[in-house]
Amino acid sequence: MKEINRIKTISQVHDFYDFEKPKHPLVSVLPIDDRMTNFDYGDQSYIFDFYQISLKQGISGSMVYGRNSYDFQEGTMTFIKPNQVVKVENPEVIEGSSGWTLLFHPDLLRKSELGRTIENFSFFNYEVHEALHLSDDEKQSLTELVQKIEKEYNQNIDKHSQELIISNIELLLKYCKRFYDRQFYTRTNLNKDFISKFEKILSDYYASDKPFELGVLSVNYCAKEMNMSSNYLGDLIKNETGQSAKEHIQDYLIEKAKTKIIGTNESISEIAYGFGFEYAQSFNKLFKAKTGMSPTEYRNLN
Repeated sequence: MKEINRIKTISQVHDFYDFEKPKHPLVSVLPIDDRMTNFDYGDQSYIFDFYQISLKQGISGSMVYGRNSYDFQEGTMTFIKPNQVVKVENPEVIEGSSGWTLLFHPDLLRKSELGRTIENFSFFNYEVHEALHLSDDEKQSLTELVQKIEKEYNQNIDKHSQELIISNIELLLKYCKRFYDRQFYTRTNLNKDFISKFEKILSDYYASDKPFELGVLSVNYCAKEMNMSSNYLGDLIKNETGQSAKEHIQDYLIEKAKTKIIGTNESISEIAYGFGFEYAQSFNKLFKAKTGMSPTEYRNLN
C-alpha cells in the first residue's frame, strides 16, 4: 500500500522543504524554487490540512490530484483545499522559472465572513487540468496581492493584521473568480464544443437503459464522461447558457417527459421510473415545479 503523509501545519511544510520557521502559524508565502522541485517526493501521496494557491511558471513535471495525472503548464494557477490527496511527479525547474505558493489554514478564517463563504469559490474543487491560465498583467496583479499578505505578516503583528491578511486573501480569490470567468469567455468556441458533448451525453443516457441501472442523470455522471470536475462543468455550463448544469438536465428531462405524457399511454409512474426516479412522487414534484401543474393535469390539459 502506497504511503500517504498528512501535513497538519504550515510549520511542517517549512520544515519539510528546509525553509526558516514561518512568521505566522496560519499563513505563509513560499517561493517555488529548487528546494521544492529537487525534493525527492518518492512514490508517496500527501494530504494537507490547509488551503494552497500556487502560481507556477517555467516548471515542468506533473501532479496527481483527483483521478488523473496532469502536466504542469506555463503560467498556471492551481487551487487545493484541505483534505485533498496530492502527489507530485518529476518536477523540474527550467531557466527563467518563478512562482509562489500561498498557504493558509482554515483556522485563520474561522471567525471571518470568508470562513463562511470560501466554499462559494468553486475552483477549489476543479481538477488540475482545469487550472487558471493568466496573462502577464493578471499574474502581476495577483502577485502584488500575495506580496501584501507576506509583508503584513512579516511586520509587527497588531490587532489589524489578521483582518488585513484575510481581506487580501478574499480579494485574491475574487480576482481569480473574475479571471476564470474571462477564461470561460475567451474559450467560448471550445466551450460550445463541450456544450454539444454535454447535450449528447443527455440524449444518449435517456436513449439507453442507464436510467433503470443508475437512476436520474446526475451532473457528476456527465462530468466524469467529459473528464471534468462537476464544479468546473457546472460553472462552464452556467457561463455559456445562464443555467446550471443541474437545471439544464432537469429541463431536458421535463421536455422529454412532456412528449411521453402526451404521446404515450404509459402511466405517470411508468414514465417516472423510465427516467430513473425511484419514487413517482419525486418526478411529480419536479414536473410541477417546472411547469406549474402535475403530470396528470398536463396530460388532461392536452
